[in-house]
Amino acid sequence: MTEIKVIEEKENLLFKRKEVKIFIHSEKSPSREEASNILSKNFSVPSMGVKIKSISGNFGSKTFNIEANLYSSKEEKDSVELKKKKEAAMESKPVGAAA
Repeated sequence: MTEIKVIEEKENLLFKRKEVKIFIHSEKSPSREEASNILSKNFSVPSMGVKIKSISGNFGSKTFNIEANLYSSKEEKDSVELKKKKEAAMESKPVGAAA
């Protein structure tokens, strides 16, 4: 599986979030969804409350640095974080139009 090491963990009271930097050893680069699931399990927050800032790794190595902001709920995350164009487009589409 993956080996996880917390590099930095900081509580930001102004934005009501926890800012973390973790180091992961994995066979392949984790997707944003996989990283979100790993963080939600390790820090006991809902996966919808995780905002991945960056996933970086060096060429040829199997180690990756992940920076993320963790919120206690999706509503708190949405009130602080800006949405990407893709995320905004996905929410504006009706549910039946996705097919």
